[in-house]
Amino acid sequence: MLGKKLKLGDTIGIISPASPEDPKSIENAISFFQNKGFKIKLGKHIYDKRGYLAGEDKNRAADLMDMFKDNEVDMILCVRGGYGSMRTLPYIDFDVIRSNPKIFIGFSDITSFLNTFYSKCNLITFHGPMFTSNFKDKYTIDSFFNTLMNGNKPYIISNPSENELICSVEGECRGHLVGGNLSLISNTLGTPYEIDFKDNILFIEDVHEEPYAIDRMLTHLELSGKLNTCNGFILGQFKNCTLPHYNRSLTLNEVFADKIFSLNKPTITNLMSGHDYPKLTLPIGAQVYMNSLKKIIEINQPTVLN
Repeated sequence: MLGKKLKLGDTIGIISPASPEDPKSIENAISFFQNKGFKIKLGKHIYDKRGYLAGEDKNRAADLMDMFKDNEVDMILCVRGGYGSMRTLPYIDFDVIRSNPKIFIGFSDITSFLNTFYSKCNLITFHGPMFTSNFKDKYTIDSFFNTLMNGNKPYIISNPSENELICSVEGECRGHLVGGNLSLISNTLGTPYEIDFKDNILFIEDVHEEPYAIDRMLTHLELSGKLNTCNGFILGQFKNCTLPHYNRSLTLNEVFADKIFSLNKPTITNLMSGHDYPKLTLPIGAQVYMNSLKKIIEINQPTVLN
């Protein structure tokens, strides 16, 4: 299922399904999108706060469901990540989402929603900037709007010229693009909300995790039998996941070599998507052709409707 492509004048529904955000940042983001020509509709509980959560679980889930039900809302954009999205999953009515397909976008903690909406509803979702992200970065904003407004035909995902994609394992593969934040992917294993790895292309990224923690999470995926079922891999940004010295640590690249490159499946690294900038927008659930030697990531289907 696809949401309708975004058009100037459309209404963007804003929700806070994870951690709370500074009200001033939300106000600045409202002004930014309104100045771009969009209407904004805020969730009822967008300013709620309960410790590290943006309000009660049921209320955050209710805001999400309200946006899918609301015929005035054309697209749903999350304010930020942090923590808390997983806590709302038991309160999500997937029948409502299936009946009201819309663009849904976020990253980081929002990874739980992106893959669950695809696996349970067959809805293509988007791993990309959030409401209070930095849209001053030109490549970030261009990727965001081009994907959501012009993604009604196949297209190529590419880095800026100064950030070259890296072929880590040569080969070609096809599959649906799944994944996002590695911590969230690992934490949903063994639950009804774990992502579908089999015959798909797994994209991963993370932030503020030392190499041993990345190793632990990838080992978890390895021991659960998931990594070997993937057709290929795309590694995004791993921001602040390195160390000043490695006297008592593997490097991040050594971890990837042990756990991913050793599987000898097509692998591209250094994709500009994750917790840094530029931040590319990726369609989760879309059919992808990947040629790692030629550094091609081709989206083989429309990801939004005309």
